[in-house]
Amino acid sequence: MFKNIVSKQISLFKYLIRWTLISIPVAIAIGSVVALFLWLLTWAIHFRFAHTWLLYLLPAAGVVIHLLYKLYGQSAERGNNLIIDEIHQPGAGVPKRMGPLILITTVITHLFGGSAGREGTAVQIGGSLANLFGGWLKLNEADKKVILTAGVAAGFGAVFGTPLTGAIFALEVIAIGNIRYNALLPCLIAGLVGDITVSAWGVHHTLYHVDIINTSQDLYGLHLPVSLWLLSKVIVASAVFGVMSRVFAKAVHLVKNFSLKWMKITWLIPICGGLIIILLTFILGKPDYLSLGVDAEYPGAVTIVSAFQHAGADAFSWLWKLIYTAITLGTGFKGGEVTPLFYIGSTLGNTLAELMNAPVSLFAALGFIAVFAGATNTPLACTLMGIELFGGEYALFFAVACFTAYFFSGEGGIYSAQRVATPKIVDGGGGHSPKYLKRMFSKYKL
Repeated sequence: MFKNIVSKQISLFKYLIRWTLISIPVAIAIGSVVALFLWLLTWAIHFRFAHTWLLYLLPAAGVVIHLLYKLYGQSAERGNNLIIDEIHQPGAGVPKRMGPLILITTVITHLFGGSAGREGTAVQIGGSLANLFGGWLKLNEADKKVILTAGVAAGFGAVFGTPLTGAIFALEVIAIGNIRYNALLPCLIAGLVGDITVSAWGVHHTLYHVDIINTSQDLYGLHLPVSLWLLSKVIVASAVFGVMSRVFAKAVHLVKNFSLKWMKITWLIPICGGLIIILLTFILGKPDYLSLGVDAEYPGAVTIVSAFQHAGADAFSWLWKLIYTAITLGTGFKGGEVTPLFYIGSTLGNTLAELMNAPVSLFAALGFIAVFAGATNTPLACTLMGIELFGGEYALFFAVACFTAYFFSGEGGIYSAQRVATPKIVDGGGGHSPKYLKRMFSKYKL
């Protein structure tokens, strides 16, 4: 018995050492490329600020992106969904060209004003480099799944400065209702090292401020640690956040499907998308909904940062950002969905706070993480993101917001390759939901 215990501990120690030695160089490589990407992205955005006429070249930029993927992209165009599929069941692998292609095309999208994010780029950089290291190290199928998951963690943690969130996101996003704990240590190491690497290169992340508020309540002589009135407002707002995340996912798919159905000449799709973005900007008379939405192009512009302040967003800023992003991504421009989701969530939170007489900065923070949680079906990761970005004082509200949004977002999300291991809602007898059963029957022709 003693020998058996010692043997298991030695095996565990070897496992820890092995994956530490594998994860660190992979994460350093990913963090370094992500740092380069963030530097280029900042340069591109501020260069467009100084040369606003670049927006009028957005249709031409879309054609360039289309041709790059048509000539060199092949399977790389599937992006995050390809990586998720490879983690589920390794096949042809993640192509080496995925990382450079998505980096270049995302920078092009932002340089000319397309409304997109950066998470997709970082995750694809992470998956591409992790797959490359896996080939060099001649890892078996099971280990390839782990290193790809760690690559996602490193990319996500590095691009947002949230290493713990990156680790849990990589584990949680693969399948709804199922977390593979065998990759927990490599993901945690990769997320931490990736974030440290970005900081070591001198690249810094945006800081957000949530005002300190009293969240307790006195009720009939009893002191409650949580205000029930504020909590009820959070639940109502979070349900709206969940519905909005579903609307966003549907909108992107709708634009893409509509474009492919009605435009047989595919290079015309990004031209039309670019022209619509230009027209909308001309009609609105301001560029607030272009590009990333983090830095302000001019004083008083609506950004994610401004949404944390009173009167920091227009009543329908969230709607315009949703429309801009759906058109940008749905017509073939490249980038991620997450930062636009942050923008939609924080500005919607600002609007709801004004309507409900609630703390603006808190509700902006809740919207920031909750819309993301609903769209990606990752409530645990997004709760941790709230803590990492905004502090732990409101952890309970972060959890309530993310889990409420998760349930109200319905089935599906922005990643079509994400599988359903356990449906969100089951019937009283413990069975699967009717929609889930219908889908399974159809899949296996039962």
